[in-house]
Amino acid sequence: MYCTNLLIKNGIEKCVRSANILLITTTRNGHTIRGKPPGVAKTLEQRLQEENVKDPEIIARINIGFPQLKAARSAQLKERLAVMKAHRKNSDLEKQARSRQLLIDLKQVEEDYNRANGQFDLRVIADHYGIFEHLYGYAYFIPRIPLKIQYDNSNGNFSQVYNGNIIKPAEAAQVPIVEFDANIDPLTGKKPQGDTYWTLLATNLDGNLKANESECLHWFVANIPNGDVKKGEVLVDYLAPFPPKGLGYQRFVYVLYKQNSKLNFSSYKLDKADYSNLDKRTFKTFDFYRKYQDDITPIGLSFFQTDWDESLTNFYHNVLNIKEPVYEYDFPDPYLADQKWFPLKQAFNLYLDRHRDIREVNKQYLERKLAKTHPFNGPEPKLRFPNAHSIKGKPSWLVTEIKKQRLGMGRINDF
Repeated sequence: MYCTNLLIKNGIEKCVRSANILLITTTRNGHTIRGKPPGVAKTLEQRLQEENVKDPEIIARINIGFPQLKAARSAQLKERLAVMKAHRKNSDLEKQARSRQLLIDLKQVEEDYNRANGQFDLRVIADHYGIFEHLYGYAYFIPRIPLKIQYDNSNGNFSQVYNGNIIKPAEAAQVPIVEFDANIDPLTGKKPQGDTYWTLLATNLDGNLKANESECLHWFVANIPNGDVKKGEVLVDYLAPFPPKGLGYQRFVYVLYKQNSKLNFSSYKLDKADYSNLDKRTFKTFDFYRKYQDDITPIGLSFFQTDWDESLTNFYHNVLNIKEPVYEYDFPDPYLADQKWFPLKQAFNLYLDRHRDIREVNKQYLERKLAKTHPFNGPEPKLRFPNAHSIKGKPSWLVTEIKKQRLGMGRINDF
């Protein structure tokens, strides 16, 4: 095989034939690299993409939610123009703004944001956390109705669920207060005619201790009439989140569905006696939606993150009646070679300390510190210029230790 030398920017690339194998070596800045140079060789990600080719038609994402209702462009411009004219006619607004006394209605700002871009931003955030992927696979939906979810902490404070904020299990122990606007028909944008029914599901995407590929169903309220959650049919009572210690954060998701009519979900009914039965709380949103996709449509979304706290020890023992799972790293003991009579090129005192009991070493340092501490006047004052005082008549290893003590370096900092 004929191979010519190739000139590259930072060195010379050449081909070498050995044992019927073509080897490419690259010389860059005096270093020889075997194989193709960076920029030519494929990365691991590129190689995996070539090996795991997916059909774009199969993985194409599908919107299973309601379509967006948009007013005509002329109507939007008229509304903006009317607001601008009203503000220009109001001279008090300008005076308050100049004197820095203008107060902004934050509730109105939140409503305008949710009506304009809030729910689109929520969809992007949910994609970032993998919510839609683990709920519906390649499907997704754009929330059309904002969900307001609050936990009453019984001390006058409320923990509100935002888009992925952190709420501790102790704060989410009680049944939340859920509110949403059910007075708008998502298809027409007008007030609905007759009663409307809704379904609210709360699942933990990462909290199933029995099946890794499934969710844990924490709350199931169906046939909610006209948006009043308290009057809904509670099929599964609320169960507080219980993330195990050592597994990090878990995603606790609320999904609101709009029903076409009143439905029968009796197959998901959980008896009071099975309240803490985690096997019967095993749930898959994908299978649930596939079964009722002709009768329900997702329309609201909210989620938060939670991790372990001390209240869960009692929760596992007295509510779930199981032993508390704890996940920890198992750090093996450091390797320690056998002692030598004459360790070369190693500090004498550090080598001996390595083979002593750590408690004995700590005791020695503590006694040394207490010996230099007056019971009433406290420790000896530090030298203003520690390195300016010479140390004579001491071996080298002891000189180093004295300098460390003066500068507060090494093990002396532990006491």
